[in-house]
Amino acid sequence: MTRARTLSIIGFVFAFIALWLVLARNCPNAGIAFTAKARNLHHLKNRTSAPNTSDFDSNVTLEQLLQPGDDTTRWTTERAARIQGEVIDVAYARPEATNCFSPCRRDIHILVANRKGAAKNEQVVVEITPNLQESSANQGIDWSEQHLHDELVGHWCEFEGWLFFDAGHADEAENTAARNPTNWRATAWEIHPVTKITVIR
Repeated sequence: MTRARTLSIIGFVFAFIALWLVLARNCPNAGIAFTAKARNLHHLKNRTSAPNTSDFDSNVTLEQLLQPGDDTTRWTTERAARIQGEVIDVAYARPEATNCFSPCRRDIHILVANRKGAAKNEQVVVEITPNLQESSANQGIDWSEQHLHDELVGHWCEFEGWLFFDAGHADEAENTAARNPTNWRATAWEIHPVTKITVIR
């Protein structure tokens, strides 16, 4: 390999790292997306406005989200939901394009079920986004992963926020990939982002 080619590769790598660092620190709501569809999905995930009263679909409950059968078009991302359930776990998600693959900007998964000990394919995912973590912190509300884990796990809680169908997980959800032994959720529908959390008991 010639010296010029080596320097060119090194320069490209450094430029790529520099661009990633800029995006990681200043990630737009569209995240990293190369198609209009991806940009639209990322915008939906990164919504920051709380739903108005008229936005809520009162038909959406935890029990309805758990109803079996292909639910791809059962709900709409234009509506919001309010559900109650037992919090099974709270943990960071992996870095993803929505958040510019930044390890410092990760969604928080909250797994909700209708009872303690529910199997993974009987659990619903609700998500806290980095944008909502930051805006909550500015209001003196701690939505850090550790605090949420300590405060919510084992408690019956109510979650409000926007509905989102995470098609990337449809083949890992019981309602859209029935009896798949690797399913780790009941449905690809989520509350994402969560805009309000209330501990009931």
